Amino acid sequence: MQFAYSGDSPLRLTDRFNRFAVYGGQLTLLMVGFHIRDPRGWFGIALGITALSVFGWTGALRRWRSIKDTPTSQVASAAQGYVEVAGWGKPLEGLPLLSPLTGAPCLWYRYTVEEKSGTKWEHRRGETSDASFIIRDASGECLVDPEGAEVLTTSKNSWEDGGERYTQWLLRAEERIHVLGNFTTRSSLTLQLDRNADISDLLAEWKRDHPQLLKRFDLDGDGQISLKEWELARSAARREIEAKHREVRSAPDLHVIHYPDGGQPYIISSIRLDKLAGRYMWWAWGHLAVFFGGIAGAVYAFRLAF
Repeated sequence: MQFAYSGDSPLRLTDRFNRFAVYGGQLTLLMVGFHIRDPRGWFGIALGITALSVFGWTGALRRWRSIKDTPTSQVASAAQGYVEVAGWGKPLEGLPLLSPLTGAPCLWYRYTVEEKSGTKWEHRRGETSDASFIIRDASGECLVDPEGAEVLTTSKNSWEDGGERYTQWLLRAEERIHVLGNFTTRSSLTLQLDRNADISDLLAEWKRDHPQLLKRFDLDGDGQISLKEWELARSAARREIEAKHREVRSAPDLHVIHYPDGGQPYIISSIRLDKLAGRYMWWAWGHLAVFFGGIAGAVYAFRLAF
């Protein structure tokens, strides 16, 4: 299983810190410890590993509980608020979203480009898409806004070319996708439509194209819009706006799932969430084991140093 993160929200920063600071931080502290012979230094390192384990444990446990406590809902009957929905992915109408590296059509992508520097690979550039897409189940369709989401996908490709290493993660159309986030239904019946303001805006738009305005409403051909002719223009604008408002009101409800307002985990995954829940639980136990190991190490180093 591969992990990729999208968006620039606080959640993304937290997840990146969780991934690199917890795992990478603990490894770095251990490597530093191997070069330190002073027990006081080992005491500080053990405390640092313990603190990072607490952070990793709370993050894994929070995700496990969010998944376990949130049952899967049908799109058409999902409650407003924090839910899980699952369905088959499909792109929005219009130009398809393509991976910048391979041109492959997709629903979401993330890529990185690294350059070889000695024996190490250094990050040079990368990008994460933020285009919305649709998931559909047997009951209906839901728009998914990936901004701020933690995206997990098994579709990963990596290759080297000319001293650079390219890596991409994709969510593909017709792939089954699970989303844990904030569900909102935007009903056309609750839209606040201002008829007078829309009429004024349309008339202002017509006035900017004066030749076309004269062509439509200068009935006597004198090159001017009289008061009577302006009233005809206002009537035409009113009829056009009322027709557009009727069309909007008759449109079906729009279901959207997006970043939770309460800061809960926002997860988009091509892996079943019940499987992810099990892995998060194993990670939580692993962090807990490291925590107690860190405590034991700190006690041992304290006795040697003090």
